[in-house]
Amino acid sequence: MGKFHHIIEVRGHLIDSMILTKIFDVIMDLQGEFQVQKFIVGKKKKDESYAKLLIQGRSKEHLNQILQAVYREGATSKIQQEVILEGAHKDMVMPDDFYSTTNNHTDIFYKGKWIKVENMMMDKCIVVKGNRAFCTPIREIKKGDLIITGEQGIRITPPERPREGVNLFQFMGSGSSSERPTQHIARRVAEDIYKTKKQKGKIVLVGGPAIVHTGASDSVASLIRLGFVDAVLAGNALAVHDIEYSTLGTSLGMNVKDGTLAVRGHRNHMQAINSVFKAGSISKMVEKGVLRKGIMYECIKNDVPFVLAGSLRDDGPLPDVITDMTVAQRKYKEILKDAKMVIMIATMLHSIATGNMLPADVKVVVVDINQPTVTKLMDRGTWQALGIVTDVGAFLPLVTQEIQKLTKTR
Repeated sequence: MGKFHHIIEVRGHLIDSMILTKIFDVIMDLQGEFQVQKFIVGKKKKDESYAKLLIQGRSKEHLNQILQAVYREGATSKIQQEVILEGAHKDMVMPDDFYSTTNNHTDIFYKGKWIKVENMMMDKCIVVKGNRAFCTPIREIKKGDLIITGEQGIRITPPERPREGVNLFQFMGSGSSSERPTQHIARRVAEDIYKTKKQKGKIVLVGGPAIVHTGASDSVASLIRLGFVDAVLAGNALAVHDIEYSTLGTSLGMNVKDGTLAVRGHRNHMQAINSVFKAGSISKMVEKGVLRKGIMYECIKNDVPFVLAGSLRDDGPLPDVITDMTVAQRKYKEILKDAKMVIMIATMLHSIATGNMLPADVKVVVVDINQPTVTKLMDRGTWQALGIVTDVGAFLPLVTQEIQKLTKTR
């Protein structure tokens, strides 16, 4: 046996969630060697399996490289070691060897016990305060914060394959496609939304202006009114398009109902923005009876929170839009806390930003006519991600109709 070796353990649904296969692949890809010293397979559907492996490397550095990789796939060291902490030397600066988080559930071994890391997101660091650990963005680091360095004492739990049988997210697990039957997928998405809400799960919708431009605004408004959307995350454009459509019947000057250009329609976009400034805010437009329908109207009337994050290209922007990106990011994260399902519709930037804030076990549905948008979000690599390449104007009304049927029959 080579001098440079280490024993690791891994527990969970190792076979059907392919955790063990990924660990084998990582070791071989890095040209390491391994021996399976113990392997216990769970006998029942919900039973966990256990494996003990001896890993060998050519050198200490090579072995450490392999260990860091397998730890990120869910393995832990047989000889339990505590995390290494280093204090931040100044605000918004991490130690050089900081541990960079994944979006998987993570625990740290600290003071002789495992501690769950709170507020889990990808590409952050872990700050330990007292007996608690927090996933923390670089901008929130304060001088003296104790930050985890290296990979020692970290335990990652990859997302499990759903255990309730073949559901929508297993069925679609092979990736995104524009060729699957839209009616069938719409029905399955509707069923999963309905089921999530029946289980009192929080559903967040991330939307872009194409929702309005393609004629799907009424469908989203219905979902909010029926109680199937608990929060809305968007930018300036969705709100402006929605208000233009709700008050003038157009989206960027085009009549949404028949696709024709309205007379002097080019000014409707700015007229909608002006009407919000005239009222003072979107909520005041509703109070004054100026805004009587639409997505923003239903949010306000049904106390559904929304966050509008601004960008450099925004017209206006509306007084409700948050133009400080760090504040907007924080507000997004507050809304996403405890979300069970996130539906991302026709917005690349806001969807990718939201995806980076989510733990890996949150169910994500991405609907966009643009294949790269869907693919980028699917590349997050979780069992729970479903990509649908289709016209949102055709797809969302189908989903809403199916939910309305379920509401009436059940």
